[in-house]
Amino acid sequence: MSPITGEDTVAGLRARLEQTERKAAARQRQLERYAADLREVFKQERARAQELRRSYMATVRALSNAVEARDAYTGKHAERVAAYGLELARAAGLELADSPQIEFGFLLHDVGKVAVPDAILFKTSSLTEEEYALVRKHPVTGSEILRDVDFLGEGKLVVRHHHEHWDGSGYPDGLSGDSIPLAARVFAVADALDALTTDRPYRPASVFSVARREIRAGAGTQFDPAVVGAYEGIPDEAFERLRTTLR
Repeated sequence: MSPITGEDTVAGLRARLEQTERKAAARQRQLERYAADLREVFKQERARAQELRRSYMATVRALSNAVEARDAYTGKHAERVAAYGLELARAAGLELADSPQIEFGFLLHDVGKVAVPDAILFKTSSLTEEEYALVRKHPVTGSEILRDVDFLGEGKLVVRHHHEHWDGSGYPDGLSGDSIPLAARVFAVADALDALTTDRPYRPASVFSVARREIRAGAGTQFDPAVVGAYEGIPDEAFERLRTTLR
């Protein structure tokens, strides 16, 4: 039996080292394949999520347009309010500005008006007490219509609570202050802004500067003062640009 020389030892060590390196390289290639597979799965899932969101948005816009098709005076009202509301949310630094569910709620806020007869909805004279009571039901009707539409999430809170007032004098639940969902408080200002700056059968539209004065006067009663404060930081020209793009 030949004695083991130093050269044999070195050769053995080199062989084991090469074997270790081959195994390490094989594991590296396997990890790279796993990473590539994960990237591909992520891309596919992201594409599916984007497609699903587009489908949701198309559905919401179709329903919103169907509601607004009844009233020539408020055409694109929901889209304008959604645009104004998201601008307000961004100005206030609120995360809900990036929530599709909140945008869905803004767009569908008046879906409950499908249950209001045209004779009442388009009446140019004062409503009777009974007629006004029927109109006041539309937030509850809307929330019931959308109750089982899961993808709307918190957007359904906007539908139910968009006529609540900061001082508790609104409807349908008489909520006040911070008990009103934040998205509904933001919406209330955006809704008033569009209502004031849109022609109606019973009055002409106000300019944005006049609307601003009226909204400012409603801070602490109809509107959340913090939301009005965020609104005050946005120039009228910004809302005018948004309105122009939605004509």
